[in-house]
Formats: sequence, C-alpha cells, structure tokens
Amino acid sequence: MNGEGAASAAPRATRAPPASSRTAQVHRVTRETDVRVWLNIDGTGECRVRTGIPFLDHMLHQISAHGLIDLDIQASGDYEIDDHHTNEDVGIALGLALAQALGDKRGIQRFGHFLAPLDEALVQVAMDFSGRGYLDYGLVMPTERVGTYDTQLVREFFMALASNAQMTLHIRQLAGLNTHHIIEASFKAFARALRMACEIDSRRQGEIPSSKGALTDQQALRNARGT
Repeated sequence: MNGEGAASAAPRATRAPPASSRTAQVHRVTRETDVRVWLNIDGTGECRVRTGIPFLDHMLHQISAHGLIDLDIQASGDYEIDDHHTNEDVGIALGLALAQALGDKRGIQRFGHFLAPLDEALVQVAMDFSGRGYLDYGLVMPTERVGTYDTQLVREFFMALASNAQMTLHIRQLAGLNTHHIIEASFKAFARALRMACEIDSRRQGEIPSSKGALTDQQALRNARGT
C-alpha cells in the first residue's frame, strides 16, 4: 500500500552492515503497517523475524536458512482487519532490500532455479534479476488456511517481493497434497534459486550480466527510497 501516516511502532531492525558484504536496510511506514527489514546477501542464514504472522515468520526462516541470507525483519500492522496488509508490505520491503543490496547487479549469476521436494510436494522455482518485476504463479492449495494463515497470501507475498526486487519469478507445482508442504517447498525452492542468482560469477569480472548493459531501474529504486 502507498499511504503515508502513523502505524503501531515496530521493534527496530537495525544492524551495522559488514564492510565487505552486500547489505541493505528498509523502513516502510504506511497507515496500515510499520515494517523494518535488514538483510545481508552474503550471510550464513542468521534469522530474526517477527511479523506478527507466525506462519509467515516460519517461511521467512526458510528463505534465510536455505538462501544463506541473514535476515532481520520486524513488523506490526492492522491485524484486527486481517493479515493481508502486513503480509504484502513485508514482501514489498524485502523486495526493495534485495534490489538495494544487489545494486546494479555487477558480477552476479543473475539467473537461479531449484526443484525442491518436501515429502509428497514438489515445487520448482526459476528467477531472473531482469530489472522487470513479474510473477507467474502455479501453486494449487488444497485448503484455504494453514492454521490461521490465509493461503491466498502466498501469491500476494511473492507478487510484492518480485515486483519490488525487479525480478522475474516463476513458481510451478509439480506435485503436492498437503498445503503446508506445498507452501514450504515453494519457499525453500525460492531460497535456493535466490542463492544461485545472487552468487558472484568469477568469469564476469564485475561486469553487468546483460547484453544491453543494465539490469536495474535506478529511478524506481530512488523513488522507493523517497516513500
């Protein structure tokens, strides 16, 4: 959401960034939510998250653990309405933090993909840090909720993340009967694909991995920092 204004105070997610790593920090406040994200792409999987949505916290831990990204995400929101705004705004802030940490994307692999099994579930994720936000979403949920979490919010989270990370993202479900397994497999596959796409390609020698020489909409990032 784009409205400015006061929201309930959220615990601070503030770290001193290691000098040699790709880090970013985003603080996004609207009339509905207050979200702080700090991340280190070159991390070890250290994770501290509290969004007020327990199942989303569990999935964010998957991104950190399997993507080897250090994450500190603290959020508060209008939970008395539902979890939609907070879920979406966490995705927005995380996407912005990824885009800022990657900068102009010099030297990265750019593309990532992974096929993750979780018991009977099998989910494939492919991504491209193309500079264009896009989501093609193919998960089919057998149930409407996992605990108190509305399963429609999975798509909303990934759409917000992909758009703000300037990432093309495809998520495909090849098998699955249990809703929790399907969602968790998608987050694990996303994490491993993200790790691959963000890895430094030594053969690139610091060049931008694009024939046109640019992969980042810098104006969009500047606009996002100003909101």
